Amino acid sequence: MSNNYFQFKQFTIEQSGCAMKVGTDGCLLGGWFDVSCSKRILDIGCGSGLISIMAAQRCDADITGVEIDKEASEQARTNVANCPWSDRISIINTDILLFSPEQPFDTIVCNPPYFVNSLKCGTESRTLARHSDTLDCNGFFRKAYELLTKEGKISIVIPTDLLDEWKDAAAINGFANSRLTYIKTTPRKAPKRVLVEFVRAYIVETISSTLILEDEPGVYSKEAQEILRDFYLKIV
Repeated sequence: MSNNYFQFKQFTIEQSGCAMKVGTDGCLLGGWFDVSCSKRILDIGCGSGLISIMAAQRCDADITGVEIDKEASEQARTNVANCPWSDRISIINTDILLFSPEQPFDTIVCNPPYFVNSLKCGTESRTLARHSDTLDCNGFFRKAYELLTKEGKISIVIPTDLLDEWKDAAAINGFANSRLTYIKTTPRKAPKRVLVEFVRAYIVETISSTLILEDEPGVYSKEAQEILRDFYLKIV
């Protein structure tokens, strides 16, 4: 891996023009979210195009990535053009709040900005990528309600301490938590991230689980390997 690119088994993510680099959160989300019935997938805040490309590898859906930062969107277009599934992925440089597609999506995925209370970053692009000033969780779900089919699903990855806030915002806007997976880096550590799925409903049964990322330092757990095996070079 380099700061300028990340090599996966079937594609490369160039990221010199992206404020936020490839990370474990995005990779886990890209391999975890449900694509079994997906025909049209929307990747909100697609950054380098990582999750869009992972989705294309996993299913036959048409995928649209929306990215507000111009330089990141150009990087995503380059990554898409160089991947094996470029004919099914479109990258659009716009604010998601201004996005008005002709058809709704049955799947929405997002690795959202969540550093609401942290210090602002040194560049505008990094600030856009890391802060939720431009799109908070309430605004996210309001827009998602417009963009999603009635049977559609939303999947995100967020810090565990923000879970209640996102679940409350989801409920206010007509969504319920259908599935969640807490991520623990090692068995003894508390989960700092959680993968969350929402559906358009008021009440549903939530399927809950915990994912241990590493059984010991440098050794991926069986569950993590199942999610990442098709992507990570070091998992065979």
